[in-house]
Amino acid sequence: MDITLYATHVDGAITIPSSKSQTIRALLLAAFSKGHSVIHNPLDSQDTRSCIEACRAFGAVIDWHEVETSTLSEVYITVDAPEAFPESITIDCGNSGTTLYLACGLAACTGAAVTFTGDAQLKNRPVGPLLDALEDLGAQITYPSNQSRQGYPPFTIQGPLSGGKTSITCHTSQHLSALLLACPLALQESEIIVPLLNERPYAEMTRSWLDRQHISYWANETLQHIKIPGKQRYTPFEATVQGDYSSASFFICAAAIAGGTITIRGLDPNDPQGDKEILSIVQTMGCSVVWEEDFSVSITGPGRGNLIGGSFDLNAIPDALPILAVTACFAQGTTQLGNVPQARIKETDRIAVMRENLSACGVEVEELEDALIIHGTGTLSGGYCKGYDDHRVIMAMAIASLGCSNSITIEGIDAVAVTFPTFFTLLQHISTPNQEHKL
Repeated sequence: MDITLYATHVDGAITIPSSKSQTIRALLLAAFSKGHSVIHNPLDSQDTRSCIEACRAFGAVIDWHEVETSTLSEVYITVDAPEAFPESITIDCGNSGTTLYLACGLAACTGAAVTFTGDAQLKNRPVGPLLDALEDLGAQITYPSNQSRQGYPPFTIQGPLSGGKTSITCHTSQHLSALLLACPLALQESEIIVPLLNERPYAEMTRSWLDRQHISYWANETLQHIKIPGKQRYTPFEATVQGDYSSASFFICAAAIAGGTITIRGLDPNDPQGDKEILSIVQTMGCSVVWEEDFSVSITGPGRGNLIGGSFDLNAIPDALPILAVTACFAQGTTQLGNVPQARIKETDRIAVMRENLSACGVEVEELEDALIIHGTGTLSGGYCKGYDDHRVIMAMAIASLGCSNSITIEGIDAVAVTFPTFFTLLQHISTPNQEHKL
């Protein structure tokens, strides 16, 4: 499906969907916790559903509950972990890279032969460094006999995970998160050396789950040297998932671009999600950010064309690249979004496709190996762009329409359902009532 969007004023309040990263971590830990767990306020999206199916493949019993009364509206998931794992398991992760990476480590702890596959995009996500590390720690990795390319799905993992020592270069932090989740279940102590760690806040998020579970481990300040004793276990839990800063970033930047005020409910200022840094970035660019006591935050833009360009290191928050690249077009002066080479190995090469889309909409953009340089003029002409089946690219270009002098047409918007099925509904909610759009 394609969509055509026009410039509009934005104003209002929304409740942001729950964190995908936290929901998936909660589901996987619950499936390995040998008991009954309850997860309140989970994200309902294609990625969540892919993770639920992965947990069911491991043998977990998972039920989705929706309670609607005159005084209560609640969604929660119950997870009953299996007493024993099947001998042979096949997991189709769909488009969910987070599920693929994190489940790989836990799969090595089951003793089962676990085969991972996914859709066409997922089969191009590199898993080699993680698989090499799991082999160092005792797992066996095999590929179909007719597969010429190693380090990519499909592949089969078989434990047990013995423990030992490994070194892993983490172009994506999800590789380290997979080891952090798996190594407590290994037979012996594991020692992990990490020469490079991108996206560190996501590894810290995983570490916060280990702390909640009272898992013993030692890590230096930079997470580049970690020791985790084996023969530990996860215990059943009850947890509530807070709002997703990655999803909120689109509406934070909508206020910045269009100049209105948007209040976002459901975000926890103390959550370890790295993308909350985007609030500081838009403040630097000229926005007002005000937190309220009820876990809501209001963002007010400085007025159309009044944002200020700058230089921002996105290594810790690579998912913010598409929307910040759009925001930079509406700033005065040059903005550099740098130190984010891992943006090239997401659902798409986001550095390349954002340069292509923004150039097609009338802004001068330079593409570096690990960065985008946007020469903003305070406006964008609009035009035709591609979604590339990448939810964050689609949503970023939709937000770009708010300040364009002409319409923007986005080819293929269905992929937003991967993480944010209600995105266009919420966008219409905070837009002026007479906003025009054509499906």
